[in-house]
Amino acid sequence: MDSTVDERKGRLTRDGIRIHEAADFAGMNKAGRLAAQILDDIAEHVTVGQRTAEIDRLITKMVEGAGATSATIGYKGYQHASCISVNHVVCHGIPGDKKLKDGDILNIDVTVIVDGWYGDTSRMYVAGKLGRKAERLLQVTHDSLMLGIEAARPGNTFGDIGAAIQTYVEEQGMSVVRDFCGHGLGRVFHAPPNVLHYGRPGTGPTLEEGMFFTIEPMVNLGRPDTKVLADDWTAVTRDKSLSAQFEHSIGITAQGAEVFTLSPGGRFHPTWG
Repeated sequence: MDSTVDERKGRLTRDGIRIHEAADFAGMNKAGRLAAQILDDIAEHVTVGQRTAEIDRLITKMVEGAGATSATIGYKGYQHASCISVNHVVCHGIPGDKKLKDGDILNIDVTVIVDGWYGDTSRMYVAGKLGRKAERLLQVTHDSLMLGIEAARPGNTFGDIGAAIQTYVEEQGMSVVRDFCGHGLGRVFHAPPNVLHYGRPGTGPTLEEGMFFTIEPMVNLGRPDTKVLADDWTAVTRDKSLSAQFEHSIGITAQGAEVFTLSPGGRFHPTWG
């Protein structure tokens, strides 16, 4: 058999991937829109001299003000409503007292829970003037995400998504991080499948309508190798090269992919809006 009936609504494929019902898209859109709105609203606070801890404090206030819950506060001991990853930090950067400098690039990652549904998204920001190399890195990373989403349609495989991202990034002379990946979500924060941002076409589980997951490529200017610091959260590039990441949460429809975390203000990229 290709699938099994689950005790909750929907079903699980033989790979353990939940197939959600059509009505579930509304819940994901509501959660995703709030997460995206928070990232729109925080943009004006990403300035030279700002502390990442203050950015996180403001995000916490926004989540609470919306009547939502932060998915990350208390998750495996984590105590912040966002991850803020600056320059060579690949992901899971912990907000702190260090001030942003002119030209710093940073990823801000937010996950909220709205009516039991998880909205998960991240995007890049710049403090001050964006440097030329950093600008190219951001554009390549953004475009690789869009190519991954374009490949996310019924009948394709998760390998097709990874291959689309990897091929494009490597053609630009950059590298895709292998140590972290996207994930399934819905009424849970993390679920099957692992969504790799590299791979071979035609490999991995086949995409079906009703699958919900994130695509969130991390791209380095240098080599793909990373290491996790002593805090057990912060992942950095081993060669100290700049890293960037963009993330959307999507659902598979008959036509392709529905993006749950579109920026309400059209500000998903730091040079837009």
